[in-house]
Amino acid sequence: MNVVRPPSVDALAREIADVGLPHALLVDAARQAIANGDPPSARRLAGEVAAALLKPVVNATGVLLHTNLGRAPIGPVRYATVEFDLDTGERGSRSRSAAALLARAGGAEAALVVNNGAAAVLLALATVAAGGDVLISRGELVEIGGGFRIPEVIAQSGAHLVEVGTTNRTRADDYRAALSASVAAILKVHTSNYRIVGFTESTEVAALAAMGPPVVADLGSGLLDATTPWLPGGPPSWLADEPAVRQTLAAGAALVTFSGDKLLGGPQAGVIAGRRDLVERCARHPLARAVRPGGLVLAALQDVALAYLRRDGDAIPFWRMASVGVDTLRARAAALGAGEVADCESVPGGGTAPERVIPSAGIALAGDRSAALRAFDPPVIARVVGGRTVLDLRTVDPADDAILARACATC
Repeated sequence: MNVVRPPSVDALAREIADVGLPHALLVDAARQAIANGDPPSARRLAGEVAAALLKPVVNATGVLLHTNLGRAPIGPVRYATVEFDLDTGERGSRSRSAAALLARAGGAEAALVVNNGAAAVLLALATVAAGGDVLISRGELVEIGGGFRIPEVIAQSGAHLVEVGTTNRTRADDYRAALSASVAAILKVHTSNYRIVGFTESTEVAALAAMGPPVVADLGSGLLDATTPWLPGGPPSWLADEPAVRQTLAAGAALVTFSGDKLLGGPQAGVIAGRRDLVERCARHPLARAVRPGGLVLAALQDVALAYLRRDGDAIPFWRMASVGVDTLRARAAALGAGEVADCESVPGGGTAPERVIPSAGIALAGDRSAALRAFDPPVIARVVGGRTVLDLRTVDPADDAILARACATC
């Protein structure tokens, strides 16, 4: 009786080398396939590993800040003077470059960069309110992406949550009634990922700042200036009522916190900006080291901040995409020579400006071709609307139009 022996792990790994993974990962797939008694499955297992790796895609969804696709797109960076002083040759400060530039662009005395928006809120409250009470409107107890809730962040900061007002109406008197010697801060949270409409009322930052305790305003979305001086045409209509860093600080907030990868248009990060003494206290807090960002994030944020200071919105991919004219998009759509030129509605995305749309244009293909487009190399991510596959060009870099044309012709 002849016994068929399975191939060696190394030999099987070399047979599937064309999958394109490092040899160590191919060995893992081969070993698992042999252990399962199914050596031919090694290629499938290796393919599953390759499919799970991050890879560049063409975003034709029309969602500018697509959370699942990394939100705001950024460019490549290299080594940088993250904590190095070129004059002395010694260790420097992470707050000198990107943070200082963002403070200048947003009208703050100082700023500190951390690894995300939730960390910014956590560190700010841990610094100014640990052991004390934090007043917040019931209508602002938001849950952000991934299930993180403001009450939980406050609890982790060491502060005690004190709810005031009601879900839809919170007046200044509600805050005043809750004031006591134990109140360490008032937290104002922008409900950036949903809207309460109808019988509503809220209290502005200026009124809160007049009450005494420092106001920490979590803006979330990261709009630096409501006047958008980096856009030649001024603020677009879809930004109406969006709170901004400069104006919130001018109204009296002691600190503002916001994300780096939403309306700021940079990498995932969080920023604390405002009074210099409070920002410096945040930087000295033990949590600051646990939530600090790396050099790649700081370098990318520095590029974004410099673009704001130059008032060069075109240098920030998010604002360049958001502000391109519909006629330009229609012309690009026609030049693709694929499908039907179609009007679209883009959205900011990323939990920003809910229910706001931006007129756009792209192409529409008959039927549902989304799976085939995702299988293209590089993958193209589109939407299916009314039985048609719609590719919104607002979120497609013009340099990728040729890729899009090939994908449409192939799929």
